[in-house]
Amino acid sequence: MGEPMNRGAGALNVALVGCGNISGAYLKNIAKLPNLRLVSVSDVNETAARKVGGEQAVPVRPLAHVLKDDDVDLVLNLTPPQMHAPLTVEALEAGKHVYLEKPFAVSLEEADEMLETAGRTGRRIGSAPDTVLGTGIQTARWLIDHGEIGQPVAATAFMLSPGHEGWHPNPGFYYLDGGGPLLDMGVYYVTALVTMLGPITQVMGMGARPRTERVAPPGAPRAGEALPVEVDTHITANLRHDSGVLSTLIVSFDTVASQLPPIEVYGADASLSVPDPNRFSNAVGIGRRGGTGFVDIHDKAGYLEAGRGYGLSDMARAILDDSDHRQSAELGYHVNEVMARILESAGRRETVDVQSTCERPAPVVVDNTPEVG
Repeated sequence: MGEPMNRGAGALNVALVGCGNISGAYLKNIAKLPNLRLVSVSDVNETAARKVGGEQAVPVRPLAHVLKDDDVDLVLNLTPPQMHAPLTVEALEAGKHVYLEKPFAVSLEEADEMLETAGRTGRRIGSAPDTVLGTGIQTARWLIDHGEIGQPVAATAFMLSPGHEGWHPNPGFYYLDGGGPLLDMGVYYVTALVTMLGPITQVMGMGARPRTERVAPPGAPRAGEALPVEVDTHITANLRHDSGVLSTLIVSFDTVASQLPPIEVYGADASLSVPDPNRFSNAVGIGRRGGTGFVDIHDKAGYLEAGRGYGLSDMARAILDDSDHRQSAELGYHVNEVMARILESAGRRETVDVQSTCERPAPVVVDNTPEVG
């Protein structure tokens, strides 16, 4: 294999751990972000690791070797959710910064350990989703922050799908503990709501699990395979933001079809139609009082042509210039707790307070790049 490309002193050495489905999206952008230098890949699936290592011309290395290597600055943790916390803690203890895929953790106890370890070791945690750094969510936030909708009152967020077994090459873990529509997809919506409207103080949730087993349909990569279901696959929740805004969230793996919008934000003077928070761009629509419908607003803020890995690059920039990174441990922890409290509320059948809080990340100026802040 070839040697990794040397990008100069203004780059961090990144070791990717987990060569699954999502890794390709990260690798595509790491290759074009100058403050990131991919130096190795690791995976318990040696075939997958060798394939990615060959494509990227970097060594395939055991995780134990990566964590002992003083030249590795940052571990990109793309392992399944159940491994997020154990691997993150191990890497932090080894002196590495960590950026991880969503969800932050599969339990509050694990999330607490991650936060404590980061504080004790002086290492940073960054967490997906970084889709909120693109022009879609950032333009919506710009319109809210600049008073274009008046006082925000409420928001709705809907992610309604039939589930992943029809297309995903490894759909089983989406229905096990640590999976489900809330932790897998709701995280995009909750992160977007917090980014636009601020932290959440209280939740009320309900959940349903119509099936205890799902079967991958004909034509799917795992056609005919039975998938046990350990989590609720349809979740509804009401969220109270510290600002007083009330948000309604519905996430489902049990919905064949829907025409509901991804996110809408309602203000005293206007409403916003916010694009899919699982994407980085697309226009925001604004419907003003006395108007005849929604008018598209393009690119008031956000990283242009962004993709997965821009949050990692933003974190690298912040480490290099000793500033705050946007997809912080505090943001990831707060979003994770909000989701955990929704599930707790559904189980207890009562309103539950959220104990943590966070600052809204700094807005992203349009045309900016993660390398320069």
